[in-house]
Amino acid sequence: MDSVTDVTPSPGLTASPDVPASPDVPASLDVAGLAFAYPDGHQALFGVDFSVARGERVALLGPNGAGKTTLVLHLNGILTGGTGTVTVAGLPVDKRHMAEIRRKVGIVFQDPDDQLFMPTVREDVAFGPAAAGLKGAVLEARVDHALAQVGMAEFKDRPPHHLSFGQRRRVAVATVLAMEPEILVLDEPSSNLDPASRRELADILRGLDVTVLMVTHDLPYALELCPRALVLSEGVIAADGPTGELLADDALMRAHRLELPFGFDPRSATMGA
Repeated sequence: MDSVTDVTPSPGLTASPDVPASPDVPASLDVAGLAFAYPDGHQALFGVDFSVARGERVALLGPNGAGKTTLVLHLNGILTGGTGTVTVAGLPVDKRHMAEIRRKVGIVFQDPDDQLFMPTVREDVAFGPAAAGLKGAVLEARVDHALAQVGMAEFKDRPPHHLSFGQRRRVAVATVLAMEPEILVLDEPSSNLDPASRRELADILRGLDVTVLMVTHDLPYALELCPRALVLSEGVIAADGPTGELLADDALMRAHRLELPFGFDPRSATMGA
């Protein structure tokens, strides 16, 4: 029997212990049997199944080429046309619900400069809500709240390109929070951050009242922030369970080309609340 089958946790490990499932509250995200091939015939996903409860913080791990980007692009309907289903807060991701789905699923890109394009921070954060019809004092309050959540309120009138990389990343998070999403999807949130900015972002993410799916190769950051992790490998979920347990499984890590930094031991690391 191969290592993937041996290490896959039982269904009881699929939900974080501090976020109990409720039969009355739909999951923030439910993916069932999701398979997808690109027009050139490349099959990226082969049947992905997982669910994320409301309020969970879950890390999506996997080597390059595992299908992580393809999966993320299905969450808000950028990619469609395969088989299987994606459901966000009880709504299927399809044409009937696309506007609401794209409000509920906020994606923060790896490079904040791909997300910030207006003359000032305020205008960048206001762009999405304004396009959705918010105006006047209601719009201003939404912008102010989003910037306060990421500690950037005092930079509201600054041009984004005058900010540090870490500050721009926090503003990029604010542009998504301004839409009041159900799920915050973060693509490599710790990349290119200095240690202080990395810690500041972690503190912000821990304080948000939102479901988080964090796509990352930064395994210590995943352990710090996400009680649960998914390992996506060759287009399927190879493992799903407590992050510390998965990272401590040497056979699983080797089988899916995941490597911890030299000297880092997940068995002795302390995960943040």
